[in-house]
Amino acid sequence: MSEIVDSEMVEDNSKAVSRRSFIKAVIASGAAVSSANYLFRASTLFGQAPVAGAGERLITLNVNGQLRRVDVLKQETLAWTLRYKLGLTGTKLGCDRAECGACTVLVDDVPHYSCSMLTHTIRARKVVTVEGLANAEGTLHPVQQGVIDEQGFQCAFCMSGFLMATVGFLKTNPNPTRQELAHGISGNLCRCQDYNKILNAMMRGAENLRSANHA
Repeated sequence: MSEIVDSEMVEDNSKAVSRRSFIKAVIASGAAVSSANYLFRASTLFGQAPVAGAGERLITLNVNGQLRRVDVLKQETLAWTLRYKLGLTGTKLGCDRAECGACTVLVDDVPHYSCSMLTHTIRARKVVTVEGLANAEGTLHPVQQGVIDEQGFQCAFCMSGFLMATVGFLKTNPNPTRQELAHGISGNLCRCQDYNKILNAMMRGAENLRSANHA
């Protein structure tokens, strides 16, 4: 009986050691990856050459009229690059799977979900984010002014996406009906579901834009 108990204890201890070893190995590998990433960021920060095999490459992006050099992973999305490498946090990450529209930006004047575009595919194209709508003197874009005029958002998390979608739509249809504009920006969702006020603001923005263009 004693031999059976001893055998079971040895087997349990063996399993515990095995599990412990596995967990330690996973933690160690994670730490190694984190360390490698940290070292790569540090070398880039101090102007050193990227670590060989790090999987990043330096590319130039045209964002809001400026050429920006940035290290980009092959699998990196435009939304991630804009927010976390270029500091343009007006582009929001909502669903991160091309459903909510919070990350909408203009690429060559066409609205796109930046969470579903790989950054390296948009070289030689022009990107405009919500930070690029106002002019150099700080005057708001007419659609942005429409939001202020109508107090069109509640929490405003989705606001930048709606603004970019509307600005892009108005480039193709500057004088839309309310129904046309509603359809044109229907790819954007509002978590507060305040669509009537949003549409009021976007229609006011369209009116402001027409007035500005005829001034």
